[in-house]
Amino acid sequence: MTSAPDHVQSPPSPEPEPESTNRLDGVSKLRIFAVIGVVVLFAEIAALQYTMVASAARQISPSFPGVGANISWMVIIFGLVGGATTPIFGKMSDLWGKRRMMLISGVSFAVGTLICALTSTWWLFLVGRGLEAVAISAPTVAYGLFRDILPRRYIPASIGVIATGLGMSALFAPLLGGWLLDAFGWRSLFWFLLIFVGVMVPLMMWVVPETTLRSNQRLDVAGALLLGCGVGLVLVYLSNGAVWGWGRWNSVAYLVGGLLLLAAFLAVERVVSSPIMDMKLLFSPKVLVVLAAATLGSMVVGIQGYSIPYMLQTPTEPQLHGQILKAALAGSGGQTLPPAMAPLFHTTFNSTLAYGLGATLLLYGLYSAVYSGGFGMLSGAGAGELSRKIGPRLPLIVAMAVFTVSTVLYAYFPHSKWQYGLFAAIFGIGFGAFYAACPNLMMEAVPARQQGISAGMLGVVNSLATSVGTGALTAFLRANPLKVKVSVTGIPEKLTGGYNVIPELNGFNGYQDGLLLAAACGALGLVVALLMRHGRAPATGGAISD
Repeated sequence: MTSAPDHVQSPPSPEPEPESTNRLDGVSKLRIFAVIGVVVLFAEIAALQYTMVASAARQISPSFPGVGANISWMVIIFGLVGGATTPIFGKMSDLWGKRRMMLISGVSFAVGTLICALTSTWWLFLVGRGLEAVAISAPTVAYGLFRDILPRRYIPASIGVIATGLGMSALFAPLLGGWLLDAFGWRSLFWFLLIFVGVMVPLMMWVVPETTLRSNQRLDVAGALLLGCGVGLVLVYLSNGAVWGWGRWNSVAYLVGGLLLLAAFLAVERVVSSPIMDMKLLFSPKVLVVLAAATLGSMVVGIQGYSIPYMLQTPTEPQLHGQILKAALAGSGGQTLPPAMAPLFHTTFNSTLAYGLGATLLLYGLYSAVYSGGFGMLSGAGAGELSRKIGPRLPLIVAMAVFTVSTVLYAYFPHSKWQYGLFAAIFGIGFGAFYAACPNLMMEAVPARQQGISAGMLGVVNSLATSVGTGALTAFLRANPLKVKVSVTGIPEKLTGGYNVIPELNGFNGYQDGLLLAAACGALGLVVALLMRHGRAPATGGAISD
């Protein structure tokens, strides 16, 4: 028998599942819970800042004269950089260590936060926001860290806790952020966040062990650049299309450019020796169905997360009448209304304002966020444990059913304080179940050495779908501006004019259309979950992967 020539290489054999990953088997429960607590709090950094900072845009804008409507870029840039870097950090965590990459994201967040707290230059502020956004990768990397180091029985529930947190971003951030904003101004939000991450980085180094698992590959730099830039360009289009115009050539150019880069990424990854992610695995039925469910659920989250805060903070009809009357008495537009005529002053709006409570950021937290966050936190842990016992498919079914019901309630039922709280609590149950089910489903579908990048791809899908949902809602809102018609008893209507648009406020029809789109996504996601064959067996914490 002749041997094969030296220059002929046999195909590489698949990497076996790791025998040892520095798993905490045999340690005390106190040590395990300490590790879980520190990792989960660290992973909440990005969500914590979003809850505290995003709603403060109107207070931040005056500090940067001339920025105007471009203040929205402080939120957009966070999503763009986070969406583009999440899969890259996921892959690097497979190669170089998951705790290490989480710590690097924390240091980047700290540097960016310090810049935002100190600068009065707009472009430098955006640089700081971009550095902060790297921390969006922390939860997806944490999934893999837990898979590697926790005893198997703790993994499914812990995945649910990562997704919904320990209450910092859900319960305390709206209240603490509202208080800091009112008492000390917007820069205090960044100083608080800097202190928080400054405490969490040393705790992470001290309490949490590093996984010994490494993927025996080199980083595909070309693939990483194609993936990150492609995702970034698509997110630019989705984040700004409603303002720029969805069909305008200079808007569509971002979308086309991003899609071409992503197509090039798929082509390159099929031929390189060390792809960022195995394309056969990415397009396997198990992974694709999880990504489909994640897309539909994330659209619901994007629409609900954008619409409800704005609905709650919309002034009530008496409040808005008072603001318009005050402007008329002060001589807005060069015409002053004599004070004696105030009782004869009337306003008519083109939409109901029954959904508005005139809430501040603090009151939004009290009326809604604490309920959605609190129930989401409990639901996430419960759905994770349920996944361990009977499989993650059932929590996904519950999530999609609850998403559908809650968005229909928001769309059709009255909006008093207690109803907002009730609807938020119902939505929170679905939120926790959704973010516990999808990572557990993905974990059961991929081998350990692909965990970081697969979780990163799940994060990309979540970011893109959330942006699609938010963009669709924005289009609905722009088509339904809130308008007012002013009349004064005894003055002919032709002299007071017709309806005028009220800046930054929208009619209820726009919100209702968006919420009904979310309900449709939830219903379609429910169909996907019911038909799903994957996830019907108890979750193993990643012990079994085909």
